[in-house]
Amino acid sequence: MDFATLFQQIVNGISLGGMYALIAIGYTMVYGVLRLINFAHADIMMVGAFLCFFAMQYFGLPFWAACIVSVIFSALLGTFVDRVAYRPLRFAPRISMLITAIGVSFFLENSFNVFFGSSAQSFSSPEFLSQTILINEISITLITLVVPALTLILLLMLLYLLYRTKQGMAIRAVAFDVSTVSLMGINANKIISLVFIIGSSLASVGGICYAVSYPTIDPFMGVMVGLKAFAAAVLGGIGSVGGAVLGGFILGFTEVMAVMFLPELSGYQDAFAFLLLILVLLFRPVGIMGDERLERSRF
Repeated sequence: MDFATLFQQIVNGISLGGMYALIAIGYTMVYGVLRLINFAHADIMMVGAFLCFFAMQYFGLPFWAACIVSVIFSALLGTFVDRVAYRPLRFAPRISMLITAIGVSFFLENSFNVFFGSSAQSFSSPEFLSQTILINEISITLITLVVPALTLILLLMLLYLLYRTKQGMAIRAVAFDVSTVSLMGINANKIISLVFIIGSSLASVGGICYAVSYPTIDPFMGVMVGLKAFAAAVLGGIGSVGGAVLGGFILGFTEVMAVMFLPELSGYQDAFAFLLLILVLLFRPVGIMGDERLERSRF
C-alpha cells in the first residue's frame, strides 16, 4: 500500500467522521437536557437533505440559498416535533417519550416514502464541491476537506454559545436540573426548544453534506447513518458535545481504515463501527469523555 492511498483514505475517514459528528451533536444535546434518545433526529437529517433537494429542483434556488432554507425549516420541524410529541410527555415515564420518538421516526420515514417514493433520487450539488485537488499523487475531492472544516467551525460556534452566552448558561442549567431552573423563573420549554433548533439545524447540515458526498437521497437514508451517529455519541460519552464530535471522527476513521486494511470484509463495513463501540464500552462504560462522577453534568 502506497502513501498516497493511505493519506487519501485517512482524509475520507475524517470526512465521514465529520458527518457523523454533526448528527451526533443533536443526539447528545437532547439527551443531555431531556435524558431522551431522540430517534427521530436522524430522520430530520433526511428531511434536511430532501428540503435542500426540493429547493433547488422545484424552486430553482442556488445551492447556498437551498441550504439556508433547509436549515431553517429543519429547525422549525425539530421544534414542532418537540412541541407536539415530546412536551406533553415531559413529566411522563421516560419509556413513553422513547416510544414516541420511535413513532415520530417511523412517521417521517413512511410519510416521505408514500409521497416521494422509496427509490433513490440523484442529488445535484455545485460542481466545485466535486472538484479534485491533486497534491503530488494524492487525489482529494473538495467536499472531503469542506466537511471536517465545517464540523470544527460549527463545534467552536456551539461551544461559544454554551459557555459564553446567557442562552448557553440556561441550556446547561436546564440540563442539570430542569425543575429547579423552572422555579428560578427560567422558561425551560423555550430553552429546550432552542436545543431542538440547534440539534435539528446541525442534522440538516449533516444531511446536506452526506447528500453531496454520496449524491443520492431516499426516505430511509437516515436509518443507518443515524444509528452510527448515535453510536458515535455513546462512544464519545453521551451528554458531552466534545465527546460526540470526537466519537464521530473516531468512528468514521475506523470504518474507512478497517475496510482499507481488510478489503475482503468490505461487506461488513457497517459492523466495524458497532464493534468498536462494544470494545470501548467494555473498558469504559461511560464513553471516552464521559465521567461517572459528573453523572448529572452535561456538555
